[in-house]
Amino acid sequence: MPIEVRTPGLSTTVQDAGRNGYYDVGIPPSGALDQFSFAAANHLVGNPASAAVLECAYLGPELRFTEPAVIAVTGAQLPPRINGAERPLWESFEVDAGDVLDFGFVAAGARAYVAVAGGIDVPPVLGSRSTHAVGGLGGVEGRPLAAGDVLAIGDARRGAAGRVLPAELRPVLSKDVEVRVVMDHILAPAGRENFLTTTWTLTPVADRVGFRYSGSELELVERTPPFGAGQDPSNIVDAPYPIGSIQVPGGVEPIILHRDAVSGGGYMMVATVISGDLDVVAQSAPNTRTRFVEVGLDEALDARRAYRARARRVADLFS
Repeated sequence: MPIEVRTPGLSTTVQDAGRNGYYDVGIPPSGALDQFSFAAANHLVGNPASAAVLECAYLGPELRFTEPAVIAVTGAQLPPRINGAERPLWESFEVDAGDVLDFGFVAAGARAYVAVAGGIDVPPVLGSRSTHAVGGLGGVEGRPLAAGDVLAIGDARRGAAGRVLPAELRPVLSKDVEVRVVMDHILAPAGRENFLTTTWTLTPVADRVGFRYSGSELELVERTPPFGAGQDPSNIVDAPYPIGSIQVPGGVEPIILHRDAVSGGGYMMVATVISGDLDVVAQSAPNTRTRFVEVGLDEALDARRAYRARARRVADLFS
């Protein structure tokens, strides 16, 4: 049952759980930036948690359904509308043939997830349907949606309407957030203090590759960059970048690398966002005020366990 794309929104892409296992050869995992909201949308419509959905950044698309379907919208407060009538977030509901889904204005958060029972059926590339637009992989011809695209849907026999995710399991979206990080050791004491005490503001440079923040200048440890690295003290010859790593080129404007980022390069990393808070970054819109909070590895692992336990609660609720 194809879905017709009338307007694509600002940047709407097909995403699933990610293209894991190729980062060592320069291919990032991609996949939904907010993994919790993505998986919850799938559970609501009766899909496997890893089924492909639509990730909509800031401004949603307009879609026409050619056959009946069951859908759910989660993530950002981007209110869905069917034929102009607003429908609830975090709840699965039926649509009829000929119905048109569009969206109001985003009130909080940055990315919404549209799951359709059966999943978005595009050809897998390296084991994933996720779009990596920079590399032209996956999704619809390796790019965001465009007007006139037609999306196929997989087997929807298990579609489930009327499911609601309890409010206590939904993420809290705010313009003031704390992001927990594990610190590296390249900042001088004054730079480290500034990094952790500054209220940073997310700039408009915030996409699937990276999130750039303004707010202070950070003093780096005095050093002479190695041969071939250039003159900037933040330069190195090369290093691998984990998802969530934070660069500060020239000591200004930290950049959090996310799921479409390069796998390595020539800037030092000052810290890394813990995995349990990557969704918080994903739902940050420009002008979000952000404080970085230092944690140790034990606390980071505890946070990851808590994140996974919450995801299991959602899965168990609809199993």
